[in-house]
This record gives sequence, C-alpha cells and structure tokens, in this order.
Amino acid sequence: MKQYLDLCQRIIDEGEWVENERTGKRCLTLINADLTYDVANNQFPLITTRKSYWKAAIAELLGYLRGYDSAAQFRAIGCNTWNANANDNQAWLSNPHRKGTDDMGRVYGVQGRSWRKPDGSTLDQLRKIVDDLSRGLDDRGEILTFYNPGEFDMGCLRPCMHTHTFSLLGDRLYLTSYQRSCDVPLGLNFNQIQVFTLLALMAQITGHKAGKAYHKIVNAHIYEDQLALMRDVQLKREPYPSPRLVINPEIQSLDDLETWVTMDDFKVEDYQHHEPIQYPFSV
Repeated sequence: MKQYLDLCQRIIDEGEWVENERTGKRCLTLINADLTYDVANNQFPLITTRKSYWKAAIAELLGYLRGYDSAAQFRAIGCNTWNANANDNQAWLSNPHRKGTDDMGRVYGVQGRSWRKPDGSTLDQLRKIVDDLSRGLDDRGEILTFYNPGEFDMGCLRPCMHTHTFSLLGDRLYLTSYQRSCDVPLGLNFNQIQVFTLLALMAQITGHKAGKAYHKIVNAHIYEDQLALMRDVQLKREPYPSPRLVINPEIQSLDDLETWVTMDDFKVEDYQHHEPIQYPFSV
C-alpha cells in the first residue's frame, strides 16, 4: 500500500495538467513509475484504503489468457469492465471492423493468443511461453505482448498494460509488466492485481516458485474529476496490512485455465478495507 499511496501523492505534488483528447478531460500526469510486488511472500497488492472488487480484475485477466474478444464473454465470467468500451465508444461504434454488440475487436488477449502473421496464420504467444517455461527454458524472449500497432484500428481500445516479460532464474520465475497509460485511482488497483496474479498463475502452471513482479508505468495520471476524492478522502485514510491470495492448487496447466477455472478457484484472505469510493470512469 505504501508504494501505491506514495505514487498518488507524487502525482498530486509533481504532476502536470494534460488535456486528454479521447475523454475530453484534463489529467494530472506524471511520467515514469515503478512498482514491485512480492509474490514469493504472497503480499497481495489489494488496495485497503477503499474497498476493491478484486474478483473482476482476476476475471478480466482470465479472459485475456483465454483470448476473449467479446464483452459478453467477460460478463459471463464476472467482469463488466469491457461493456462501455465495446458498446459506448463512439469511434468504435462507427468502425467498419466492429462485428456488432459486445464485439471488442482484436485487442488484448486476441493478440496474445492469435497474433496474425504475414502469411495469414496465427501465433499463440502464451502457449509458446508456457511450453518453454515448463521445460525450464528461458530464451530471454519469453514475452507476451498485446501491442500490435498494425491492428489498432481493428479494436475498441489500444492496450494500456501491453507487454509482460517472464524471466527464469533457477527455479524462480519473475515478471516485468509494462504499461503505457494508467488511470491511477481506478485502473491501477486492477492492474496490480493482474500483474501479481499473472506471475502467481504462470509459476504454478509451469512448476516454478514465484519471485517478484515488476510493474513499470509510463504515464500515470489522475483525472480532474477524480482529484478531490483522491486528495481529500483516500489519501487521508490509514492503510491496513496486505491480504493474501489463495489459488486452487489443482490449476496445473494452461488447458486448465482455458477450460474449467472459475472465480471460485481464487480466494483472498485477511482483507481489511475502508469504505468504497465511487471514482468517475472515463470511456
């Protein structure tokens, strides 16, 4: 919690106002932030200075790993975060590549599981990484990326957290995740839950111990209509100790993640938190 709150305070103290063309709102913006999560000791980075709905974050991650391309698929596993971008984004609604209601296009997990090659075939990036790590191999290119500039016009949103690099040292697995843009009051808690959980899951299904997860953010910002709630409410609260994430030990493969895993296979222990804060969401 300390590094999260320190980042929020840094944005308030050092950030500069930037006009955001997509949302029509100003953002108080800071360039470059680095966060570290201790997955080895299960210090789950769940925000305690407000109630955080962690299940939706893990459900969204599960949808990415499965390569979902529809908001309806995400809703079916308990995640509503793609409803607005799929159905209320005016630029996407008029895009000729949009297939209809709930279609997200070629974003996030679609790129991770079926990246298009020049010959028309597809590459399953995630499967290659899991296969390598399961054999104890790290070719220094165990990289899962959702960032495909050639297909930005074929999806409803460019990826914010766009690349994940896995590193194997002995029997310990590390993760470095890169994020181009981060709505800190709303999005960051989702993002840090997902970085932590991604490393924990990948270590479990490839037979390794989890190390640390490193989260690198380029543009960290607070929207103008979120600032008062962050400065005058959330930052005034005292944080509680970190909770723990419990993952069903029967999850042993990528096939398991693709087929039978549900949110019932994830639990959080010892989560103490303050009251929720309803931060405005910008589409």
